Amino acid sequence: MALIGRIFAVFFGFLAACFVAGAVVLYALFFPEMSDLSLELDQDVINIVLGVGFVLFSGFALLPALAVALVTEAFSIRHILAYAVGGGLAGMLCYLGFIPFDTETLQFEGIVRRHLEVMTGAGILGGVVYWMIAGRNAGAWRDAPPSPPAPPPLPR
Repeated sequence: MALIGRIFAVFFGFLAACFVAGAVVLYALFFPEMSDLSLELDQDVINIVLGVGFVLFSGFALLPALAVALVTEAFSIRHILAYAVGGGLAGMLCYLGFIPFDTETLQFEGIVRRHLEVMTGAGILGGVVYWMIAGRNAGAWRDAPPSPPAPPPLPR
């Protein structure tokens, strides 16, 4: 029964991490000139941007994030740094998946450094959000439930 609850926690953590990472990516790419947080934007535009970012990031980050979640659950890794590094690698791999790779020179062609930094940073933030929701208790479903206390001695 604990495993079913754990699956729901992992799923919810993944959704929240994708939402946050997608919001970071689209905010950084669509509004690069905005250095301060001004709330004078049209609310419909913000809703569309967040929705599109969530769908894009969750679709492309599913397999790398699933690999990180499986490894951390299998080995009961609960440290925040592991999730931040795993999220950063997932974000970087999602970006590099779209860049042409020359097999003769073994180099990526056309990397935009700012885009790579944004995707890696969004992945790190997504990993931290996942850790806050599901990663802090990774592997805890395998622990045996605590045994009930011994009954008090019978009176004589």
